[in-house]
Amino acid sequence: MAGPGGAARARFAVVGGGIAGVTCAEQLAAEFPSEDIFLMTASPVIKAVTNFKQVSKTLEEFDVEEQPSSLLEKRYPNIRVIQFGVKQLKSDEHKIYTEDGKEYIYEKLCLCAGAKPKLIVDGNPYVLGIRDTDSAQAFQKNLAQAERIVVVGNGGIALELVYEIQGCEVIWAIKDKAIGNTFFDAGAAEFLLPKLTAESRETPIESKRTKYTLEGSEEKGRPRGASDKLGSALGPDWHEGLHLKGTKEFSHKVHIEILCEVKKIYLQQEFIQLQRTSLTFPKGEKNVEADEVLWPVYVELTNGKIYGCNFIVSATGVVPNVEPFLDGNNFAVGEDGGLRVDKHMHTSLPDVYAAGDICTAAWEPSPVWHQMRLWTQARQMGWYAAKCMAADALGESIDMDFSFELFAHITKFFNYKVVVLGKYNAQGLGSDHELMLRCTKGHEYVKVVMQNGRMMGAVLIGETDLEETFENLILNQMDLSAYGEDLLNPDIDIEDYFD
Repeated sequence: MAGPGGAARARFAVVGGGIAGVTCAEQLAAEFPSEDIFLMTASPVIKAVTNFKQVSKTLEEFDVEEQPSSLLEKRYPNIRVIQFGVKQLKSDEHKIYTEDGKEYIYEKLCLCAGAKPKLIVDGNPYVLGIRDTDSAQAFQKNLAQAERIVVVGNGGIALELVYEIQGCEVIWAIKDKAIGNTFFDAGAAEFLLPKLTAESRETPIESKRTKYTLEGSEEKGRPRGASDKLGSALGPDWHEGLHLKGTKEFSHKVHIEILCEVKKIYLQQEFIQLQRTSLTFPKGEKNVEADEVLWPVYVELTNGKIYGCNFIVSATGVVPNVEPFLDGNNFAVGEDGGLRVDKHMHTSLPDVYAAGDICTAAWEPSPVWHQMRLWTQARQMGWYAAKCMAADALGESIDMDFSFELFAHITKFFNYKVVVLGKYNAQGLGSDHELMLRCTKGHEYVKVVMQNGRMMGAVLIGETDLEETFENLILNQMDLSAYGEDLLNPDIDIEDYFD
């Protein structure tokens, strides 16, 4: 309904059409069927959770589908999708101004505007930021002509990308000692590496995720490397259905440069003037040769090496998308740049909540939970933020949601099922912990993190069937010192001990 001066008003407004925003709006719409819920999003498609499955107490699996926002309005007739980005928030007046100049008045607001890729440099046409489905498509167009690319970054997206690319030389620059450090330690990386360098590939298991794309959106010809457009984040199967193949006939060539970052990027002309030497694709350890080929762009790494390539993929993580909201509002901001929220997802401003990648969890976390900008947490936070908004609106109290008791994430890397639980990389435990490992090459990798006889975290790669047992052991903090190494003895059925 219209307020004074024609401004539309609603009891609840949500900004952002990604998983956190959509989940939040759906939950509010279900709890307040007679209230209008505004959902503001710059994109004509929203991200919806489908095929949701609770795998265990804290582990959940779901698919993410892009859908036209009209589908969301059909499912929840009281959700009004407003297809414009936010230009300004006036929190003291409880008003939002959208890009088309309209104003909206809210009683309670949840900001779920996500995050944007952290680009190594801005405005270079040869640097592509990958974080969302749009940028993956731009990437695919460029890869078709590529003979060599440089990938920078060591998170899940870089890992999957390098695994999927065929027929193109890949120089992969990582700042850590081992690959995939956000999800694994060096041991897990060792377990996965043979898959990365294997010449032939088994046919991938069919993915059941369906893709919804906008008619004609491909033809618009997005400028290369345009990452200012905020798309929604990629999910675990984003590369399915993308044809990631370069120009070369061989299937797989990856060279990893460890413990380094990008020092400088040169365009071809600048590089010629420098009169320095770039390197060919390394064939063996000792074999360092100067490159005769002229490349469009050159990357100088902090270890002194220079490589030429067709383009650079920047997969170096994300920064919370807080820009449109900071101006004129005194938000408390976390060290990682997100809006600080308390244990009820409340920001430092009255009636403004935040969830998903845009927020920074500023409550005292459970000893085995930490924030990570992942789809699972976006869904949990969006759902819980709606619960908190509802409780506040009705003057009720609410307990912290159980999903924040234990960090739990299930995904797939290189066709292996991967489960990470608790402080799976001993995050924040200092040197006061020990690791136990069990590894069957090509089959499974099991690692547990122990502290004072108690299980604090675990990494499970492959079909281990240990996730529920380990989840319980981490949650109940039982003293396991008596079992010693037998905890991982494959001949002992550990579940029989702890039912």
